[in-house]
This record gives sequence, C-alpha cells and structure tokens, in this order.
Amino acid sequence: MKNNIFKAVTAIVVFTTFFSCSDDFIERKPAYSIDSENYFNSKEEYDFALIAVYDILQSTYVNVLLGEIASDNTLAGGESQTDVIGFQQVDDMIHTPVNSNLRDVWNWMFAGVNRANFILEFKDKTDFEGKEQVIAETRFLRAYFHFELVKWFGGIPMKGDARFKLGDEKSIPRSTKEEVYASIEADLLYAIDNLSPTAAQTGRVTKGAAQALLGKAYLYQDKFAESAAVLENLITQTGGYSLVQDYTKIFEMEGENGVESLLEVQYTDVEGAGFGCLQCSEGNVAVGFMGVRNFDGPLFSSGYSFNIPTAETYNAFDAADKRRDVAILDIAAFAAANTSWSNGNGVTFGQGNEDTGYFNRKYLPRKRSAEAQGDLNLTNPNNYRAIRYADVLLMAAEAFNRGNIDDAKALGYLNQVRRRAFGDTNHDINATGSTLTTFIWQERRLELVGEGHRFFDLVRTGRAAIEIDGFTANKNEVFPIPFEEIQFSNGLWQQNPGY
Repeated sequence: MKNNIFKAVTAIVVFTTFFSCSDDFIERKPAYSIDSENYFNSKEEYDFALIAVYDILQSTYVNVLLGEIASDNTLAGGESQTDVIGFQQVDDMIHTPVNSNLRDVWNWMFAGVNRANFILEFKDKTDFEGKEQVIAETRFLRAYFHFELVKWFGGIPMKGDARFKLGDEKSIPRSTKEEVYASIEADLLYAIDNLSPTAAQTGRVTKGAAQALLGKAYLYQDKFAESAAVLENLITQTGGYSLVQDYTKIFEMEGENGVESLLEVQYTDVEGAGFGCLQCSEGNVAVGFMGVRNFDGPLFSSGYSFNIPTAETYNAFDAADKRRDVAILDIAAFAAANTSWSNGNGVTFGQGNEDTGYFNRKYLPRKRSAEAQGDLNLTNPNNYRAIRYADVLLMAAEAFNRGNIDDAKALGYLNQVRRRAFGDTNHDINATGSTLTTFIWQERRLELVGEGHRFFDLVRTGRAAIEIDGFTANKNEVFPIPFEEIQFSNGLWQQNPGY
C-alpha cells in the first residue's frame, strides 16, 4: 500500500481547477483518457481506483499539523514569524479566507471525496467477487474525508455518488452540517456491515475502523447513546484491539500497525518530494516540519521546528506519567543526557521562532539507515496513527458519562488508559457526573497530545473560547471557506459567519 500509487486516476476537484488556453490550440484525440466506457471493466481496475483514494490519506498530514497548532497545545514555531504565514495566522486565530494552508485542507479532502465518488458513480458497471468489500472501503474513505471537511468547515457541498464537474459549484449549494453527518453515518453503517474485521493488506480499513469512526461521528453530534452503543460493541468484540502495554514503542517504527491501531496512514521514504508539491511526497511531511531545527545528535534527524509544545502542555502531565517524555521531547534534558554521543561531541541544535525547548516527540523524524529521495525533511516514513484504541476507550468513557448511561463503565475505560500511563492502579480516578467528565477531557489531552485532536475536542465540548488565546466564539468553531471557492460559486455559497 505504501508504494502502490495509482498514476492513471487523476482526481480533479472542480472547485480548484486551473485552465489554460491558446489561440492556436489544435483539437486532437487524447492518447488515453479515463471514463465509464474504458474503465471499471475488471476487479483490478476497481482496486487501482481504490488505491488512488487511499493515496489522499497521506495528504492529511496538514490536518494533523495545523489542527494541533490551532489548539492550546502548541505554537506555530518555524524559522520566523512569517515562516508559513498561514500556520502563524491560525495559531494566533487571525486567519482569513485567504490562507493557502487552509485551502490545502479543503482541496485535498475534496480530492479524496471526488476519487471515492468516481468509484461509486460506476459501482454497478462490473460485477466481481469481493465487490462489497471494495465499495465498503470506498464508502469508509469518503466518510473519513467528509468528516474532516465538516470538522474544519461546517456544511459543505455534496453530490451523492457522483463526481463534481465544472459548473456544479454554481448549482450545488452547501449542505447543512446535519446533512453531511447523515451521509457520514450512512457510509459507515454500510462499511460496518460489509468490511472484514481483518485487513486484507496492511493499511486497509476494517470493520473496527468503521465502528470507531462512527462512534466518533456520533460523539461530535452529542449522540451519546448511539456513540456508546457502537463503541461498546467494538470494545467487547472477540479478537479485537487492545492497548500496547509499552507506551514507548507505539510511535516507533516497530510499533507501526500494532494492536492499538485501528486506522493508520501509511508513509514511506522511497519517493521524495519538494516544496513545489508537498502532497506528492510518499513521506509524512508533518514529521520534518516538526523536527528540531539544525539538530545533530542520536535518535532524531533535524527539521523545521514547527508545532512547538508549550511549557503549559508539558507541565499538564504528572511527573509520574510515563507518557510525558514519550509525547514531548525536552531538548535541554535530552542534550544533557547525551553529552558525548559521537566522537566526543555532544548534541547540538538551533532555536526557531517561539522556541519553548519542547518538541512533539511522537512524530519527530527518526534517524534512518538509508537516505530517502528528495528533501529528507519532507519524506519521513513515520506512519500517522489516525485512530488508536486508547482514543476509542476515552470516547466510550465520555459517551457513557455525558449520556448519563453508566459512570461505572466510563470509569473502567478511563482507568484502563491511566493504568497504562502510570504502570499502577494508584492513579485511578474515582468520580461521577460532571467531575468525571472533566477528568475524561483532561485524559484525552494527555493521551492524544500531538495527534491533532485537541482543537476539535475543545470546539465540540464548548471549551475553545476559554482555553485558546484569541478564539472568538460563534466564529472560530469552524474555519473560513477558501476565498477562491466563494468566488467560483458566484454567490451561491455563503461564507462562514465572522469571516
């Protein structure tokens, strides 16, 4: 899956199509084109198209990076105050509809939707054994991209099981947030009914991933009973997932695609990229962006020092919490512990904008034995753990608690996570009601720090205006629709309030 990129299927998101023309243009029959007449004639062609949908998952690196920067966990960082200005603006909550990084989120997630809809538009053209699995994976992926879009932008245009084409932006209005979630739910319910519990190949989605994402979609809508039911079914099913007991191994290469990972975005360093086309990289671009600037030492490689954890985030951990030093690198302490790592030389590193001395260790670039192609900082092979079992346990705990369903069960799931974090039962929580809710929310921050969830957790629970500096209520809960898209719609789409 990591190396199998389908080059023939070109996804064109209609809202961001570029045109060129010439007075002496000569019409000629294209050497090769893809349409319903010459494609989807075999299982192999459906599989190739499905690989193209999976390929867009690698572009979600920007969702993770920018989603963390938007929260109170981290600062934008970088080389200077103008380094990737879109990141800096989101960090300060002064972003506008003119923001190329937010536009990337929009563009790339719609590319995923359009690629999925290409398959679904022609799902009935050819029959073959195992087709339900292919369609179920496609519908899961569309639900995932729709979920990202509705989290970031609220209501979005949808076209059912059909690709967007030129002109649609002037005739298809934005669906409501509720309509988008209804589509997500329908896709995931189908996926749950038709996906295998085990992946046919590493990186492909499973029934468990669909259950987890559906439980999350319900939780984001405060549908607590529905969320609790689907997550409980996932937790108790035979042969399911479990916590990795050694937290230090989860984010290392040896921990990829482990028993705790329900959905993992696959990356590799065999195909490089440059700043001219970041989404072309087969590597995890966010990892290089978060690396320690000018770092020279053991374990890690250098990077661009974006997404810098704050001291407050580091200090939110109990000193006995084993997760703290796995999640966040204290560079001064690391340097002091490695005063003679190579030929008698100690660790050296630089300082970037908004330097705090802390870095997101979960996704720092690790040293590699073989050199990657292209810019080494843009082609890191670190997989992204998109949905972890610990997240499932904490979502279930929240659903059972906030839905007034079963606080005892909520405590059990919460304390499973805490026992792994501390290695004992001495730090178990014993609370009920709103006090328990607060503990669950705090645990989500500690367990999932650096993984891109914090901003959206604060928004969906109504705490963002309290916790995030510069956050404006009734505005910053969603991000602005890119300026170009509003212009393309010729007034059909209204901008999100406040922008």
